[in-house]
Amino acid sequence: MKQVSLREQDALDYSGQEALNSIATNLTFVGRHMNKFVMTSCVASEGKSSLCLQLMLNLAQRGNSVVMVDADLRASFLMSKLKFEQREGAIQGLVHYLAGYCELDDALYQTDAEGAYIIPIGDTVANPLPLLDSPDFSQMMEELSKKFDYVLVDAPPIGVIIDAAVIAKSCDGAVFVMAYGKRSKREVVDAVQQLEQSGCPVLGCVINMVTVKSLAEKSYYKKYYSGHYSKYYHGYGDKTDASKDIKPKKR
Repeated sequence: MKQVSLREQDALDYSGQEALNSIATNLTFVGRHMNKFVMTSCVASEGKSSLCLQLMLNLAQRGNSVVMVDADLRASFLMSKLKFEQREGAIQGLVHYLAGYCELDDALYQTDAEGAYIIPIGDTVANPLPLLDSPDFSQMMEELSKKFDYVLVDAPPIGVIIDAAVIAKSCDGAVFVMAYGKRSKREVVDAVQQLEQSGCPVLGCVINMVTVKSLAEKSYYKKYYSGHYSKYYHGYGDKTDASKDIKPKKR
């Protein structure tokens, strides 16, 4: 199997590690038959990709087999962050599989962390909706859910493009990531409603990039975000790259 090396991840302090443990633990308790989770945010740079990566490692360290699917086909964060070991040819990934250029095993990479696997995008595309909304994507998710204990999907920001809602249709639950103090209540409500309209329940909200000072302002959380969704806390960054097009190929 192809390999990918995880570069040294940002070290978490005690509170950050405990927050990550809480998120992972909550996902393991959502339901026996729920193991496909999509992670999204309102806009870019709210930390969803880094959180998804750290969550994959946390679940794998508990003895689970976990695969992370990079589904941000327009602007992948992981392609620039990870080191893919490719002996010859270009890196194959989700785009190549959905377009019919390779088999699923050809797009699957084993990381240097036991039990943790990644399906990269392989290449960016300008209009990924025909690929993400195809029967091949939903069939792939079902196949992965049978092969792995957990399937984590890093989706694009739902407040910017509709890709995440299309991806969510093939998932059991969604985790919404939001940078502390950056989004209005209206933005959050609209994003959550888009996810729910896909038929995928929103399992929780990660309040990201929280400082020690802001944690002391507990009354702010009640005013900023309230409802029936869980509240989690974490701290990461994110960035995006450019995109280009690729034409589907018939299988």
